Amino acid sequence: MIIIADSGSSKIDWRLLGGGGTVGQAQSPGFNPYYEPIEHLHKTLREILVPMVNEEVTKIFFYGTGVSSEKNQELIRNAFLQYFRGATIEIQWDLLAAARALCGHEKGIACILGTGSNSCLYDGERITDQVANLGWILADEGSGTTLGKKILFDYLRNRMPSDLAKQFKERYPFTREEFLERVYQKEKPSTFLATFSKFIFHHLKEPYCYKLVYDSFAEFYENNVMQYHDFRNTKVHFVGSIGFYYSDILRQVANDRGVIVKNILETPIAGLTLYHKKDVA
Repeated sequence: MIIIADSGSSKIDWRLLGGGGTVGQAQSPGFNPYYEPIEHLHKTLREILVPMVNEEVTKIFFYGTGVSSEKNQELIRNAFLQYFRGATIEIQWDLLAAARALCGHEKGIACILGTGSNSCLYDGERITDQVANLGWILADEGSGTTLGKKILFDYLRNRMPSDLAKQFKERYPFTREEFLERVYQKEKPSTFLATFSKFIFHHLKEPYCYKLVYDSFAEFYENNVMQYHDFRNTKVHFVGSIGFYYSDILRQVANDRGVIVKNILETPIAGLTLYHKKDVA
């Protein structure tokens, strides 16, 4: 049996692939070693994963955020080894998960468009190039956080159409000070900002909202996808809730710039399951 984990800050998607072709699945609270103690992962393994295992685990593939440092990789590896002593464990970052899920063993440009955004050039086996990821304050073009930041800016500066601003106020009845407190003083401000993308989605028929999304995606293509060599002849793929739910606009912006978009997935776990079927003993 092999275990696959796609770990984000909000949730972990699990797949257990058995030798007889069986597939088990589960979902647990998210884990980021920079923000949560390792005991949170131990608790998930003890209470959710271990009870599902009914044969020897030979390989574990853990993809997640906050796993770039050797220290964090060792923490995660040791946690798994406590329950699955004979397993070979591979710990990789979420961008490689996106590339493997979207491209398989083919060359492509793999992109993440969710709460945050990221991209890379993938040769079918490994990541060969990446536009620098600068985070939500400096970049994250096209992401839910950036969409939320843009609409909140316009709302607080009275630049939003009045009818739409009235509906926004009814949906989010906060004062200016309360908004700023949530952004500058509370935990996970990027996640808070990304919640406003739902309001935008429900008002896409409004020209203001459509243009906001179109322009943000245009920034993503121009600052990320179009920076890669031979991007016009390389298929571009997306994973993440923003890319998935706004896929029509995402494809339109790509078409307007001569970019070829192929796969768009909400989450990478299904693609990772297909990719790793070869690893089942």
